[in-house]
Amino acid sequence: RLEEYVLPWLEGYEKSKPVRIGNAAFAQFQLDVYGEVIDALYQAVRVGMPPHPMFWSMLREIVEYVGRHWRYPADHGMWEIRGEPKHFTQSKAMAWVTFDRAVKAIEAGSFEGPLDDWRALRDQIHAEVLAHGYDASRNTFTQHYGSPEVDAGLLLLSQVGFLPPDDPRIRGTVEVIQRELYDAPFVFRYSTERGRNVDGLPGDEGAFLACSFWLADNLALIGRTQEARKLFEDMLALRNDVGLLSEEYDMQKRRLVGNFPQAFSHLALVNTAYNLSRYEESPALQRAES
Repeated sequence: RLEEYVLPWLEGYEKSKPVRIGNAAFAQFQLDVYGEVIDALYQAVRVGMPPHPMFWSMLREIVEYVGRHWRYPADHGMWEIRGEPKHFTQSKAMAWVTFDRAVKAIEAGSFEGPLDDWRALRDQIHAEVLAHGYDASRNTFTQHYGSPEVDAGLLLLSQVGFLPPDDPRIRGTVEVIQRELYDAPFVFRYSTERGRNVDGLPGDEGAFLACSFWLADNLALIGRTQEARKLFEDMLALRNDVGLLSEEYDMQKRRLVGNFPQAFSHLALVNTAYNLSRYEESPALQRAES
């Protein structure tokens, strides 16, 4: 049962109302997820998964869907925001990933498809993101079009190959995120100050642990390896007695909070460990440059 509803008679864990059943995100439009799916399928074929015709049929349906909907303004983004939908920059970049990977799959000879049309769409999306999702006055990509705010999801742009890690616009974004969302070793998803946050929810939240690992990845990719290692080691120190992490960390009460154990946090941890230990074969470089 996916429909979301509230149980007002329950206080919740440590009075953390509202207690919700279900998840309203099932009805949201999240543009970024299609790029994640296409990239995963492309990477699988690249490393040896047989390119089954049914696979290409599914991939092509997704790509064509994104081609029809990437301009759709009602995107809730990777954080499943409950506020007003926006043109989220990270979401648009993942739409670019959708076409980039489809084009590369055709160029590699794995499949056949409308190569020229998809190349043109890839270039069009890339140009739009640079025009509307980047603030030249601050040298940073922004959370969504027309916003001065930043978002930790922007740390993924270099990892998916939207721009090289050493591009001045990526470096600038990393620096702004460090100034505005970073309280070592924690990186917050976005600002939760009243009047500035987009999620439509009151109050503060814990630091989302995966974001700190994404920052470490970016530092490693631009050559700031010592900082990246220090950040990674500080994050490892947060693990519980059996080495597990939750989704978030409460800085006030100094404890793990949220979903536990959280696969998203551990996946980020593993990727960062690999990025730091074997830079030449790091997941971030493989994903971006393949």
